[in-house]
Amino acid sequence: MIKSAICEILGIKYPVFQGGMAWIADGKLAAAVSNGGGLGIIAAGNAPGEYVKEQIKIARSLTEKPIGVNIMLLSPYADDIARIVVEEKVEVVTTGAGNPSQYIKEWINAGIKVIPVVASVAMAKLMTKLGASALIAEGGESGGHIGELTTMVLVPQICDATNLPVIAAGGIADGRGFAASFMLGAQGVQIGTRFLSATECTIHPTYKEKILKATDLCTMVTGKRLGHPVRSLRTPFARDYLKAEYGGMPDDELEKFATGALRLAVKEGDTEKGCFLAGQIAAIVNKEQPAAEIIKEIMDQAEPILKRASEWVK
Repeated sequence: MIKSAICEILGIKYPVFQGGMAWIADGKLAAAVSNGGGLGIIAAGNAPGEYVKEQIKIARSLTEKPIGVNIMLLSPYADDIARIVVEEKVEVVTTGAGNPSQYIKEWINAGIKVIPVVASVAMAKLMTKLGASALIAEGGESGGHIGELTTMVLVPQICDATNLPVIAAGGIADGRGFAASFMLGAQGVQIGTRFLSATECTIHPTYKEKILKATDLCTMVTGKRLGHPVRSLRTPFARDYLKAEYGGMPDDELEKFATGALRLAVKEGDTEKGCFLAGQIAAIVNKEQPAAEIIKEIMDQAEPILKRASEWVK
């Protein structure tokens, strides 16, 4: 059985995090992942505090295992949610799209394990200094908001920059990706796109179907001009946005262009105006199954791969 320091720190069976995917990672999915031995994470995204509080209550009603909340720091509701996670005694907070420095002390004092997403060595060093429990090194292969560096390049550099456990993210969906992440120095993985196919994931059937039918060249990146690139499936919306992005549309209009597009994909399966976030690894996600089964399958694949590593050393 594969265990690492992150299992002991968080009280989880397997070193597997479920990614905090906005409007997707709700209380039901988070509970299913936690019950399966990983760390289920509720995504706050751009949702108001009441929504997040409701999802925490749903998760608590379905599991007694630790859960996390991912706070997107660009959200106008970030301050509210930073307070709510303390009030609701959430075990773990992960953060993205910004610097969580202003909140870390309060969270740590409340007994919360703080695990920020970092996309650079400088941010890794700062988060280590401020008392984070671990770090998530997320490469540009992942879906949603991404950085410039790939997982293969980023993870070892972050591992070298900190003495904290590092969670690898981006382009991981099976035991091979898990094993490779550990060879790079990680002590856990965060998986998003694979969990889109989970039985407990409540995205629109059209969204799930698009993931299951994805090909190797199915994703594209938009939003670079505005400084927050996003990876999604190649859809009419993504192509239209890219055209507008480099066609002279003013920044404020470009921001409005994308408003609500993810929710249209998640809730309505709108193939014309919806933004279907997905990582590059979507092509190997080819079946719907319970979250617990996904985790077990990944771990069962990873263990023999890691054991075979000695074959290459003579």
